Amino acid sequence: MQSNKHSAPMDTRRSRIARHLRKWRRRHGHGVQAHLVRGLSYGVGSGAVSLLILWVENRF
Repeated sequence: MQSNKHSAPMDTRRSRIARHLRKWRRRHGHGVQAHLVRGLSYGVGSGAVSLLILWVENRF
C-alpha cells in the first residue's frame, strides 16, 4: 500500500474548515433562521396585500 503525502495535510485542512463552520453556525445559526422566517413573513404579507388590492380593484 502506498502512502499519500497529501492525505494528512488535506485531512487537517478539512477538519479545520469543518471546525470553523461549526463555530460559525453556533454563533450565527439562530440569526440565519430568524432572517429566513422574517423574509418568509414579509413575502407572505406582501402577497396577501397584493391579492387584497387585486380583489378590491376587481370588486369595485
